Amino acid sequence: MTNLVHDLEQCWYISPPWGQPIPPLLVSLLERVYVKRVKAFGYCCGVEWSLQGWKYEINTCNDNITVWGSELIGTGNLRSLPQEKPVFGLGELVEFRLSLDGPPIRIVQGIQLINDSWFYCIEWISPTISEKGDEVFTSRDSITRVSDYDLERVRL
Repeated sequence: MTNLVHDLEQCWYISPPWGQPIPPLLVSLLERVYVKRVKAFGYCCGVEWSLQGWKYEINTCNDNITVWGSELIGTGNLRSLPQEKPVFGLGELVEFRLSLDGPPIRIVQGIQLINDSWFYCIEWISPTISEKGDEVFTSRDSITRVSDYDLERVRL
């Protein structure tokens, strides 16, 4: 049984939570969008995977709100910013330098622009398995945001 747990932890971090091809984004990072719920324009400053699909972080008048794609209308216009594009892409395998307990390789599950710097959502901890081995429990806190300094590109 120990080998099965070890195998699960080894592959958990690199298994895409969305299944096999990565679902397309409805809007691009830094795209100007209209948010129906608040009736305001803003720009997409982040995206993160959840069990229900992509969640978008939208900056409207210096306030960030999180919405689903159904609440957005994209304009196709990208905001130009002085900083670089994200170093890593969604779904990319990366090596997490600070992995203490699990394997170092993770998958990028989200990207967010915070204070003019890009941060990447990766899984911090693997799920736990019930004592009987019949249930898997994940925590909402299993995802963390890290900078590109904390990650390295995986060379296959």
